[in-house]
Amino acid sequence: MPTVVIWKNGEPHRDEVADNTNLVVRAGIRKFPYPHLRYGCGMGKCAKCACRVLAGAENLPAPNWKEQERLGERLAAGWRLACQLWLHHDIELSQDDKQA
Repeated sequence: MPTVVIWKNGEPHRDEVADNTNLVVRAGIRKFPYPHLRYGCGMGKCAKCACRVLAGAENLPAPNWKEQERLGERLAAGWRLACQLWLHHDIELSQDDKQA
């Protein structure tokens, strides 16, 4: 079971999730223990769920076209859309940075 750490307002929120979990889907059905996860449409259109990956990026698939379109140059700085990620490994994310 992957361990997920989300940094929000300078504090870590940590828990385990089942393999193949999407954080935005879990948050939307209120089965995710991170009430601080910011998200919107869940389809890669609004980019409200943008997170900077602090650890575990090596286990993620390459960014898809939605992430490339919405995040552009921020991809190189480690940004990803949480709604586009299905987790199979431990990951540490932050939404503390500017999301513009």
